[in-house]
Amino acid sequence: MSNPRPPSAPRRNAAAASDPRTSRRVWRRSGVWLRRLVFSVLLIGIAAGSGLIYVVWQIPLPSGEPPLQQTTYMCASDVDADCSFENSMAQLSGGVDRVSVAYEQVPAVFVLALLATEDRQFFEHAGVDPFAVARALVSDLRDDDLRQGGSTITQQYVKNAYLTAERTWERKIREAVLAIKLERELPKQEILERYLNTIYWGRGAYGIQAAARTYFGVNVEDLNLAQSAYLAGIIRSPESADANRQPDDPLFADQRQAATVRRSAVLAAMVSLGWITPEQRDEVEEGGWDYVSPRETQTNYGKVVGADIGTEYFVDYTRRWLVERGIFTDDQIYGGGLRIYTTIDLGDQEAAANAVRSTLDRPDDPQASLVSLDDAGGITAMIGGFDFAGDQVNLATGTFGGGSGRQPGSSFKALTLATALQEGVPLSRTYDSPGRMKIDLGGGGEWDVGNYADSGMGQLNLVDATRNSSNTAYAQLIMDVGAGDVAAMATRMGVTADIPEVPAITLGAADVSVLDMTTAFSVFAQRGEKVGPWPVRKVTDANGTVLWEAPFNRERVLDPEVADTMNWVLRQVVENGTGTSARIDQVAAGKTGTAENFRDAWFIGYTCRLTAGVWVGYAGTETRYMNSVHGIEVVGGSFPAQIWRKFMLEATDGLESCDFERPGSSNNTEDPFAPSTTSTVPPSSTTTPARPTTTVPRPTTTVPRPTTTVAPPPPPSSTTTTASTVPPRPANP
Repeated sequence: MSNPRPPSAPRRNAAAASDPRTSRRVWRRSGVWLRRLVFSVLLIGIAAGSGLIYVVWQIPLPSGEPPLQQTTYMCASDVDADCSFENSMAQLSGGVDRVSVAYEQVPAVFVLALLATEDRQFFEHAGVDPFAVARALVSDLRDDDLRQGGSTITQQYVKNAYLTAERTWERKIREAVLAIKLERELPKQEILERYLNTIYWGRGAYGIQAAARTYFGVNVEDLNLAQSAYLAGIIRSPESADANRQPDDPLFADQRQAATVRRSAVLAAMVSLGWITPEQRDEVEEGGWDYVSPRETQTNYGKVVGADIGTEYFVDYTRRWLVERGIFTDDQIYGGGLRIYTTIDLGDQEAAANAVRSTLDRPDDPQASLVSLDDAGGITAMIGGFDFAGDQVNLATGTFGGGSGRQPGSSFKALTLATALQEGVPLSRTYDSPGRMKIDLGGGGEWDVGNYADSGMGQLNLVDATRNSSNTAYAQLIMDVGAGDVAAMATRMGVTADIPEVPAITLGAADVSVLDMTTAFSVFAQRGEKVGPWPVRKVTDANGTVLWEAPFNRERVLDPEVADTMNWVLRQVVENGTGTSARIDQVAAGKTGTAENFRDAWFIGYTCRLTAGVWVGYAGTETRYMNSVHGIEVVGGSFPAQIWRKFMLEATDGLESCDFERPGSSNNTEDPFAPSTTSTVPPSSTTTPARPTTTVPRPTTTVPRPTTTVAPPPPPSSTTTTASTVPPRPANP
């Protein structure tokens, strides 16, 4: 029989349950489990965080300074070294305008403004500043006008240089760890230097130097308190506080107000730290915003010197030239901090622009292009247009400049004559020169050729045929020489266009560029050697190390005696032929050219030191003829020759003069090849008295002629022409 439970037992259990001491024991037992749970979570969090930090800590600090895009400077020929912002003619940035500077160049006033705004303990902390984090939190909670971030300058640099802008805890931990590591590797000054060269300041300016120039037009060394306070204030969001946007910009008022608030906050911080006086602060705030340059919309070429005289076309041609030849890439040009030393002479460029504008000075006048080459093949002037922003087609460079070639008219006869002389044809060979004639091309084709105004000229030797630009005589000459040989000669002499092998090329039935024809005629001036054309002398990096240098190679394409003969013959064109309007105060030679129906007119001429080619015509897709410009029909001996003369009088001033004598002849009146006094000069030509010859030398930077005969790399083709079997109507002189 079992013993029953004592009746008092349930009562004891109820009493125990109601005992406060028992309740505390139960709570303690449950609290232990809660504390254990919280502790476990914290332990796991600490372990995970420590593991993450450990993993991140193993990430090595990248060695060296990350490469930065830097602005490339392009300088004219008068700059031989240290091409920089101050002496450059263009700044090629590709949207990233940056020039790195050393810490020592940054004035103390800017460093103080920066530290007061971004990192007051920069020179004390080890890369991460816990107090800055707390101060930033308080500032954000109080909604201060100038909120201070918790990241140090070192952390900001690490984020910009090594990390992304993503807002994650992992990125923030990486940023802090790498900042501490960087502080162990580099001195504070170098960290600050890297930071100032890296960050974006608005208006396309990266780095403090570009910012100083963009906003104030000064170098970083010249920054004052007002400028420093402004730049320090816009670091966090430069595009929202531009103090001098264009007044008609709808964001103008709001952004100026934001800039005012930020500048005041920077100055107030500097006063509170005792770095400036209240009087200095007041002076800046009362000074307004006139010291900030207006915001401008610019091309990737920056502020181009001489943009009003057409230099932007040369800048663009030079960039394309370097890229097309594989010398540099666009990325290197726009962001590599290169120093490009060009051949252009800004004095010659201005003379060329003035010559064109003073001659073609009416609203409906045709356009003109001019190219000049020195005796080393350097391009000293290039008029490809005057409105690069509105029309970027370069009229001087054919298809390479985005346009097309133009027919050179009778100026191409010079290349036919050079081919004939090279093949042994004597100047004494004569041709009957009727006003019009038909030439059998074989296969049933006929070539109908006529002189200017269908004027008959009788029997002409090659001197008179050239001097008077006889179409019928030269039509017979190319039939004797061969169109294929003339086309090949033109290519050797520097014409990059595809020349059709048809007889009409001697009258200009091929589309060529002004640069091509100027290059070809420069072979005569250089006694049969082709050199250039070169737009660049050398390219260096930002430290002056030469990366590329023009070889200035010279290639023999004509016998010297042939070139000398050509010089003498083409001298007759200027002295008393179709090109008398081109006479200058030095011995000069050249050739006129007029395309069919007065569509294009040319004059290409030279002295022994300078060659220049001029084209006049209406550009564009609409075909227009120059049969009534200033009341005249435009031929090569009119406006083109006049432009050439005006330019050369300025460009050759002080240059040493040379004579062009006929080899083996005294050039007296008994010379059988001297021009006759009875030959007819086309009526459009005018005579200008010659000036006394000067021999006063002008100092130049001409590169000495190397002895090598290796040809420079061929330039890209400027045009492609499909020739007809039957040549078109003949050109005018």
